[in-house]
Amino acid sequence: MSKGLIAVIVVVLILGFVGCGKYNGLVQKDEGVKESWAQVESQYQRRADLIPNLVSTVKGAADFEKSTLTAVIEARSKATQTTINAGELTPENIAKFQGAQDQLSGALSRLLVTVEQYPQLKANQNFLELQAQLEGTENRIGVARNNFNTVVKEYNQDVRTFPNNIFAGIFGFSQKGYFTAAAGSEKAPSVQF
Repeated sequence: MSKGLIAVIVVVLILGFVGCGKYNGLVQKDEGVKESWAQVESQYQRRADLIPNLVSTVKGAADFEKSTLTAVIEARSKATQTTINAGELTPENIAKFQGAQDQLSGALSRLLVTVEQYPQLKANQNFLELQAQLEGTENRIGVARNNFNTVVKEYNQDVRTFPNNIFAGIFGFSQKGYFTAAAGSEKAPSVQF
């Protein structure tokens, strides 16, 4: 064999080993993104599961504004119908998912503010426990979303940096979308009694 052929074979083998390593690293990070997304979905599902109990408690304890309850029920329905496959975490799809969740968050905020007008409901132990669980769930959602964004950042950095970007392009790995703040969230909500 000639030295040139041996050199070509060595270079091809080195590129093959490097490519395998880069591919495996991208697969691991992609799976990390999917696992983190599952955690986000799990927390949103927990919230969706708590809402019927909250609504039932509120209904039973107060002659309540039906429009507020209807808005919460409809927003929950829309939020649970809007799902994203972990393989389709594009910025557009995440924005659509987040929009449905933001509608639910807004409806829940209106529900909780309206409840402030009903002192007997605020003192109801079932309501207080559900409200505490809902607040805890909102915190869990925030943590899960932050963790998701951290994992997506690491993944996107790998997909975009050289030489990973070459292998990412070859193997079909593309950037994932982030969760962003809802429009208008920089303004504090006004609470009026």
